[in-house]
Amino acid sequence: MEKPSFELLNPATGTKSELPVRSGSIGPDCLDISALSKDQGVFTFDPAFSVTASCESKITFIDGDAGVLLYRGYPVEQLAARSSFMEVAYLLIYGELPSNTQLTAYRTSITRHTMINESLLRFTNGFHHNAHPMAMVSAVVASMAAFYYDSMDIHNPRHREIFSHRIVAKLPTIAAAAHKHALGQPFVYPRNDLAYCANLLNMFFAVPCEPYQVDPVAAQALDLLFMLHADHEQNASTSTVRLAGSTGANPYAAISAGVSALWGPAHGGANEAVLDMLEQIGTADQIPKYLDMAKDKSSHFKLMGFGHRVYKNFDPRAKIIREACHRVLAKLGRTDNPLFELALRLEEIALKDEYFVSRKLYPNVDFYSGVIYSALGIPRSMYTVMFAIARTVGWVAHWMEMISDPAMRIGRPRQLYTGPTQRDYLDVAKRS
Repeated sequence: MEKPSFELLNPATGTKSELPVRSGSIGPDCLDISALSKDQGVFTFDPAFSVTASCESKITFIDGDAGVLLYRGYPVEQLAARSSFMEVAYLLIYGELPSNTQLTAYRTSITRHTMINESLLRFTNGFHHNAHPMAMVSAVVASMAAFYYDSMDIHNPRHREIFSHRIVAKLPTIAAAAHKHALGQPFVYPRNDLAYCANLLNMFFAVPCEPYQVDPVAAQALDLLFMLHADHEQNASTSTVRLAGSTGANPYAAISAGVSALWGPAHGGANEAVLDMLEQIGTADQIPKYLDMAKDKSSHFKLMGFGHRVYKNFDPRAKIIREACHRVLAKLGRTDNPLFELALRLEEIALKDEYFVSRKLYPNVDFYSGVIYSALGIPRSMYTVMFAIARTVGWVAHWMEMISDPAMRIGRPRQLYTGPTQRDYLDVAKRS
C-alpha cells in the first residue's frame, strides 16, 4: 500500500512542498527532503545526524528499542551461535551466506592474501617505539595505495573484490606488526595452515626461539568477538568511510579514515575505557561511591560501558559476550579474574539502581569485550585495533555497496551559519 506524502506549508510565502514517504523493508519510514531546499530555500537542522538517514543500505538493521541486530536479515544471536567470522564476512560483503564451496574458496583467498610487502614492515619499524598502534595501523593502511595502485579502479567490480580480500586478509598482519614493534620483538609471518583468528594469535604471541601452540578456546573467543563487531549500521566510522569514499578516493584511504574515526574513545576506544574505569573503581565496596559520582552532573566521572546511542534496551551483543566471558575465563583457568568479578558486581548493583534502570543504561558490548581481550593476553593499547580488524569487514561492505550504486554522489552536509555577516577588510594599521 502506497503511503501518503507529507505536505509542508511555508506560512511566510504560502509555498507548499510534498515530502514523499520512503519505506524500507523494516524499520521507521523516512521523509524524502531532498527537494526541500529547492522548493522552500531552507535546510533541515539535525546536529550529529541523529534522525537523518544518510543513505539507503541493505547490509545491517538495528532496532534499538527492541534490542535487535540483523546482518543481512540474520539475527546476530543465530550467527554467533552457529557461524564463524569468515562466514559472516562473506555474508556482509556478498549479501548471502556462502555455500560450502564458496566458503572454502573465500577462506583460501583470504589466507593467501595475508602476507604484506616487506617495505610495509620497514615502514612499521620507522615509528617510535611507543607510538599508539592505531596511529601505525591507520598510516600503514593508507600507504597500501602505493603498493596496489594497479588494481584500484573503484569502477571495476573485479578490482573492488580484490581490494576487499586484500584488506580483510592483511589487517591482522598489519596489526601484529604494530604489536611486535611496540614490544621490540621480531615480526612473525602469517601461516597458511592456520585459520583467521588462530593466525592472528600466532602472529601476536609466537616468537622465533620456541614453539607456540594457539589455544583453540582463545581463537574461538576472538572469532566470536569479531563476529559481533563486524558491522553496526551507519556508526561514526562507517559513515566516515562512506563520506571519504564518496569523493572517489582510493579504498585504502577510505578505510584508513575509518580506522582514525574508530580511534576515538567515544567509539572504538570505549572497551579500553571500561578497563580503565574498573581499575579506577578498584574494589566492589567503592562501587556505590562511583555510581553516585556518575549521577552527579558536576562530576567528571562517567560510567563507561553502560548505555548506547542506538540501543534503548539491552545491547544484544552484550548478552552474548557476557556468557562468553564466563566460558572463556573458565576454560582458560582464569575464573578468579578480579576485573571480571568487579564488572559483574558493578552490573548487578547498577541494574538495581532506579537512576540507571529508568534511563535504560544497560551494559553494552564494550562492557565485557575488554575483559575477554585481557583474559586472552592482548594488551590494552591493542583493543581498538582488534575492533578495527573486525569492523573492516563492515566498512568494506558499505564502501562496495555505495560505490556500486549508480545514484552515488559526493557527500556534502550543510550547516546553520551563526558567524559574522559580511564585513569589509581593514588594513592592519587601521585596526584598534
